[in-house]
Amino acid sequence: MAGPLTVPWMPPHDPGTPALSVVDMHTGGEPLRIVLAGCPEVVGPTLLAKRRYMRQHLDHVRRRLMFEPRGHRDMYGAVLVPSELPDAHLGVLFLNNEGYSSMCGHAVLALGRFALDFGLVPAPPSDAQEALVNIHCPCGLVAAFVECEGGRSRGPVRFHSVPAFVLATDLLVDVPGHGKVVVDVAYGGAFYAFVSAEKLGLDVCSAKTRDLVAAASAVTEAVKAQFKINHPDSEDLAFLYGTILTDGKDTYNEEPTTNICVFADEQVDRSPTGSGVTARIALQYHKGLLELNQTRAFKSSATGSVFTGKAVREAKCGDFKAVIVEVSGQAHYTAIGESSCCSTSSSVFGVLTLLTVLQHFLPPNSLKKELISKTNAAAAAAASLQLCPTLFDPIDGSPPGSPIPGTLQSLPASGQYKGTKIQASYLNLGQL
Repeated sequence: MAGPLTVPWMPPHDPGTPALSVVDMHTGGEPLRIVLAGCPEVVGPTLLAKRRYMRQHLDHVRRRLMFEPRGHRDMYGAVLVPSELPDAHLGVLFLNNEGYSSMCGHAVLALGRFALDFGLVPAPPSDAQEALVNIHCPCGLVAAFVECEGGRSRGPVRFHSVPAFVLATDLLVDVPGHGKVVVDVAYGGAFYAFVSAEKLGLDVCSAKTRDLVAAASAVTEAVKAQFKINHPDSEDLAFLYGTILTDGKDTYNEEPTTNICVFADEQVDRSPTGSGVTARIALQYHKGLLELNQTRAFKSSATGSVFTGKAVREAKCGDFKAVIVEVSGQAHYTAIGESSCCSTSSSVFGVLTLLTVLQHFLPPNSLKKELISKTNAAAAAAASLQLCPTLFDPIDGSPPGSPIPGTLQSLPASGQYKGTKIQASYLNLGQL
């Protein structure tokens, strides 16, 4: 049997666009792409200033790693930066399909393991069973505790959150298509609206993902339009990140409670959402449904993965009564590699063309006609931006669409395309 493949050289690439070294991980099924090396310097005296700088000057790095052809619509990322806090081992900026989030629990769980294994923290004693990793997130300092053996991580990680609090309960909002809906808004490093899916006529455990996404997005937009989000520490943190639909089982129970988080630009979290679990624990504690150190299990309706969480102590955030929440999960490595840009490709910075079309999840009876129309429009837009034409070429032998510039005249009943996968026929997309 052949030995391991070694590649001592880089494939043809654009020397003017530095390669990015990345490590890919996942926690509860939710991906994390960590930039290990190659990112230009992120300038700023504070982490929040660095976040603003990256948004304004280095957004091409986010698009290159998150979007097609290197990423996908639901990819998530992290750029490591120095922290101004003396107790922090590292600082991090979180990347998603829309921009830059203030907190990400699944990423913190993965980064704790990564930091220990890649030597970003002092090596623990050889007999230590847990290592502390202080991670400075945009929302504040988060302590991660990494299970270890012989100085290396084993997988399970837990973290202690920033102070988590409830901003509003029983907030009545007018949601288009659903009428008046009562929601709660809570903070776990990021702000979320919480509502039982049942109030929107859905079962979070069995409804099609496209229907849950549509309902959650409608709630998010309604809350943004009708309620002002504020944070006592910084305006940079004062935004609604998304909506979490739950099974309504907020009263303490040893059985897992299920939810799904739709955040950023209709991005679906495969995990139970670490910052969402944090906020939901704070909400349950605020309502008297949970006591300190009562552990609850939270299940993702997207993948079935489970995080556990508990309120470990009371705290304050400005004038808000808050709690510090412990969230536990399992992180896994998936890949390590170099992200380069071919000198003959014009898709240097990443695109969301065909996949952006599919995000709309059109009704079955109109899908084929409208999908072709939207794909044509996307092709024209891509052509005007000189993006990579092969995004629309099939890779499973199905009849190809016209290259950019041009139009797509027909769609196969199913097929995998560069950039996305049509999982069922155009007459029934199934549960995406």
